[in-house]
Amino acid sequence: MTREEKSRVIEDLTAQLADNTTIYLADISGLNALNTSNLRRACFKANVKLAVVKNTLLAKAMESSDKDFGELPSVLKGNTSIMFSETGNGPAKVIKEFRKKSDRPLLKGAFIEEAIFIGDDKLDTLVSIKSKEEVIGDIVGLLQSPAKNVISALKSGGGKIAGILKTLSEKEG
Repeated sequence: MTREEKSRVIEDLTAQLADNTTIYLADISGLNALNTSNLRRACFKANVKLAVVKNTLLAKAMESSDKDFGELPSVLKGNTSIMFSETGNGPAKVIKEFRKKSDRPLLKGAFIEEAIFIGDDKLDTLVSIKSKEEVIGDIVGLLQSPAKNVISALKSGGGKIAGILKTLSEKEG
C-alpha cells in the first residue's frame, strides 16, 4: 500500500468515525470463509456496517478525529474489525447471537455516544443498552401512567368516592 493510499484510507476512516456515534471493535480472527460470510450477512440484516481495518491506520484516524476515544486505541492489537451502527446495542446483539454457534467475534471495545467500553466482558452490558426509540417509548409510557390512573379512578364511579368521603367524615366526627 502506497503512502497516498494509506492517507486516503485514514481520511475515510476519520470521516466514518466522525459520522458515527456507535463504534465497535471486534476480533473475528479464526472464522472461516463461511462463518465470516454469515457474520457479514447478520450484520447487514441488523443494519451494522462491518469492515476489517489495519490497526495502525485506525489508530491514526482516531488521533486525527475530534472525538476522545480514551483507552480504545490500546485494544488495537491483532486482528481488528470495526462495526458501525445507528443503535447502541445493534452490534452487541449481532455478536451475542453469532456467538451461540461460534466462539468469535470477541469484543475488543466500543465507543457509544462518548462512553467507552473495553473488553469482551462488557458484551452483556452493551446488549442491554436501550436505543433512543426505546428510551422515548419508556418515557412516554411513564408520562401516560399517572393520567391513566386518574381517569380510571374517575371512571370507577362516584359511589366509591362518595363512600370514601363519608367514611372520612364519620372518622372526624
